[in-house]
Amino acid sequence: MADLTTQLIEQVQSAASAGTKLRIEGGGTKGFMGRATTAEQETLSLKEHTGIVSYQPVELVMTARAGTPLVELKAALDEQNQMLAFEPPVFSASSTLGGTLATNQSGPGRPWWGSVRDHVLGVRLINGKAEHLRFGGQVMKNVAGYDVSRLQAGAFGGLGVISEISLKVLPKPAMQRTLVTECTQPEALSLMNQRAGEPKPITAATWYQGKLYTRLAGAASAVSAAAAAWGGEELEHAEDFWLALANQQHEFFSSDAPLWRFSVNSKSPAFNLSGATLIDWGGSQRWYAGEQDWQQMVSIASHAGGQVSLYRGGDRSSEVLHPQAEAIQKLQQRLKASFDPAGIFNPGRAYSWL
Repeated sequence: MADLTTQLIEQVQSAASAGTKLRIEGGGTKGFMGRATTAEQETLSLKEHTGIVSYQPVELVMTARAGTPLVELKAALDEQNQMLAFEPPVFSASSTLGGTLATNQSGPGRPWWGSVRDHVLGVRLINGKAEHLRFGGQVMKNVAGYDVSRLQAGAFGGLGVISEISLKVLPKPAMQRTLVTECTQPEALSLMNQRAGEPKPITAATWYQGKLYTRLAGAASAVSAAAAAWGGEELEHAEDFWLALANQQHEFFSSDAPLWRFSVNSKSPAFNLSGATLIDWGGSQRWYAGEQDWQQMVSIASHAGGQVSLYRGGDRSSEVLHPQAEAIQKLQQRLKASFDPAGIFNPGRAYSWL
């Protein structure tokens, strides 16, 4: 546990003065995401900038430094029977909180329990002028003005060095059960949307290789009643299944083929694509593994009311995130210029033009 804020500020000051580009890195477990850039960069490491700054179980709020490993946060929450409800993927013991926010990573319960972005209450950020700024707060009713804290979700560190993050946490549900139903992909999409619209304690819905997995969580009476109404075979060791899915250690993710991630309207019809498929988030998140044409994938995502990214593998020197409208590009460039006027933080990591 160490507070390296002073050293981090000094490194940013030095880089800004010299025009040196900085590659912000935590545990190094998410380096495969985003674009591969060729510009010479100096590493700014948050790996040793760790520790839980405050944790108030009664208030359901936790504040930690950005380099704090997720396993450390989970261990502290387990003692109080609480959890990070956005189920962040833990790729290894060195996966950090800051990297999770910077890459906007959330697990199977995202449509029902919210994303990492939804759980952020506030951040401390070192901008390109080496100013240590505070946005948001440490309580759930303390957000006013521009919600800069949530802008960090998916920014790939391009707006500054996140030094500290405040999050809301939640109690663990009293009971969880997972139902398994055999069905085709179109049948699964229909059933997912139908179940999502019912007043039942559903917290995850995933389809893979002809089976739909539906997780129920909450009060024992509500979970039991929903399970009886929906039917299906109960999955043994269900916690292991969902943990493997959240951590992307499920067998689907073992492929070496390029991995595509769609975020689309859950009611969009099944895509006619070759390669392995896994559907999550009740139909809103769709994974495909295989060689595909970038423009074709963008077209499919747009017609389905969403976006696509080349999540892992493939050509990472080109764009890997869904194209943005010109107006959005200009807005993002203005934000970048405001927070990082010299363009020293992770240049080109998200987009070539950012």
